Amino acid sequence: MHIWISIPFCSMYVVALMGNILILFIIKTEIALHEPMFYFLSMLAITDLILSTSTLPKMLVVFWFNYHEINFHACLTQMFFIHAFSGVESGLLVAMVLDRYVAICNPLRHSSILTNSVVVQVGIVALLRGLVLMTPHPFLVKRWPYCRTNIVPHTYCEHMAVVKLACADISINSLYSLAVIILIVGTDVACISLSYIQILRTVFKLPSKDARLKTLSTCGSHVCVILTFYIPALFSFLTHRFSKHVPRHTHILLANMYLLVPPMLNPVIYGVRTKQIRKSVLQLFMTKTN
Repeated sequence: MHIWISIPFCSMYVVALMGNILILFIIKTEIALHEPMFYFLSMLAITDLILSTSTLPKMLVVFWFNYHEINFHACLTQMFFIHAFSGVESGLLVAMVLDRYVAICNPLRHSSILTNSVVVQVGIVALLRGLVLMTPHPFLVKRWPYCRTNIVPHTYCEHMAVVKLACADISINSLYSLAVIILIVGTDVACISLSYIQILRTVFKLPSKDARLKTLSTCGSHVCVILTFYIPALFSFLTHRFSKHVPRHTHILLANMYLLVPPMLNPVIYGVRTKQIRKSVLQLFMTKTN
């Protein structure tokens, strides 16, 4: 069944690669898209490429060549990249909603508040936060003895899946991991929620119905991206830690969906719902056809 299982995963990876590379190419070549929103979108595309490439190639090797082994240090490296850049992606989603907040609630000052240097600084903060908070994970995992089994019941080196193989008290790992999740997800979801409350209050004060719908539509693609990232991620985190009755295959499926679906859907969502990107993509393909 591995060959058949690999088909949808390989298809998702190809779509993620092509879609995110296309988004990066369009934003780089179109001067009209050199704005804070699209700079953040290009950062998100790079993060999605790293996330999907951290997991899919090794997973496809397992499916296609039945090669299940991974070096312990390679496993720790994969673990670090997956969890660190998941944190980076969460931070970039907050940055993007703050861009929408300024653009809608304070449009006259948007260009003066979100300058290119501010955008770069926000991107660096999101990157450093993810890297710094996730750096202890591989070091904590490395210190434990592993005498039960060397089989990770997963398609990649998920932190808790590896830690549960240790012959030691893993409460430090579990508590630190939970604290990081609460810190990152809790803070980011709170910021996103408060920003959208202010955005909705501003939108519903607009006198024209068409203006309200047009303003809301600019946030639609971002809301879709937020939902596709946080819902599978929260289900994966919570079921892995608090539910002992969820079947193993459900854990694995949720964990894979949380890493594969957002990188695949993000460029599709922004490509379909963002007029500037949609127009640029159509122009690119029409030029090539002619």
